[in-house]
Amino acid sequence: MSISLTLSKREKKSKSIAKLVGIAIAWSFLYWGNERFWNALLFKVLHLNEHSRFGGAVLFFFADSAKITLLLVGITFVVTMIRSFITIERTRAFLGGKRQGIGNVMAASAGVVTPFCSCSAVPVFVGFLSAGIPIGVTLSFLIASPLINEIAVGLLFTMFGLKIAALYLFSGLTIAITAGMVLGKLKVERWVEPFVYANQINAQGGFASPKYTVQDRTRIGVEEAISIFKKIWPYLLAGIAVGAAIHGWAPTEFFAKYAGENNPFAVILAVLIGIPLYSNAAGVMPIVQVLHEKGLPMGTLLAFMMAVVALSLPEMILLRRVLKPKLLATYIAIVGSGIIFVGYLFNAILH
Repeated sequence: MSISLTLSKREKKSKSIAKLVGIAIAWSFLYWGNERFWNALLFKVLHLNEHSRFGGAVLFFFADSAKITLLLVGITFVVTMIRSFITIERTRAFLGGKRQGIGNVMAASAGVVTPFCSCSAVPVFVGFLSAGIPIGVTLSFLIASPLINEIAVGLLFTMFGLKIAALYLFSGLTIAITAGMVLGKLKVERWVEPFVYANQINAQGGFASPKYTVQDRTRIGVEEAISIFKKIWPYLLAGIAVGAAIHGWAPTEFFAKYAGENNPFAVILAVLIGIPLYSNAAGVMPIVQVLHEKGLPMGTLLAFMMAVVALSLPEMILLRRVLKPKLLATYIAIVGSGIIFVGYLFNAILH
């Protein structure tokens, strides 16, 4: 009985692995043929003028919609498979009791690979502080989780190469670590709403990670990819539509004048514009891509993207539930200053 059961498990595992390989091959084929398909359909079948502004904008919209959807779904699937080994309890236990400095580094690093975004800012903040994790360490995690978005890293790598993706990752970690350490040194606990500390729990207990099978992890990855796509597709299409309009009709001279490297306030302007926007890495990336084609410096564009994903108005509204106005303003000022510094630094490095 035990031998047949073992063989059955091995067969299921082999089938699950084969399914994963099939998914990877299908995804690769769709990604490879995406632009070829749209070029053939729009310009050979529908006979649009590929040299016109309208033709270029239509191609940008459809080809980028498909490309970024494929990247979004693929990256989400892979990251979710990895995340299936991670639980919030393990993260909390991992960070509990850590001091400033090393705790900030560990928290920011954990924030890169954990599945928390602006919508989960309040429960994560409350859960970590009530678990006894220092506020500076908690804030490093809270900043890093939306700021260093794995989808953004993947999209930057595919669109602009390893150097830009690595600079984004390194700068995001630096901002999260530094901001958390500064806020921790300021002893900002007094600026947290009192109810957050109402229930202290033991963060040092052991937690067991769910023992998923390959089939379970595949199913979770597919469900999460579909769920994420359903949640953000309106913002994704809106971002691509804006990018297509800029690509087709916006004059290069406009961006060169107001946001080009000759304007010393371009980075600050980009951050101020990015803060009130509500989007995500996938939604803002098409705009970043087309503005880069228009000649905007990469530092300015990265500052804009970071402001959108790390200092969005909805997240600030959510954080106001747990942070008093003084701490919220200090949080925005420190993170915003870090983003602006990184923008100017990248413009200087990549000039």
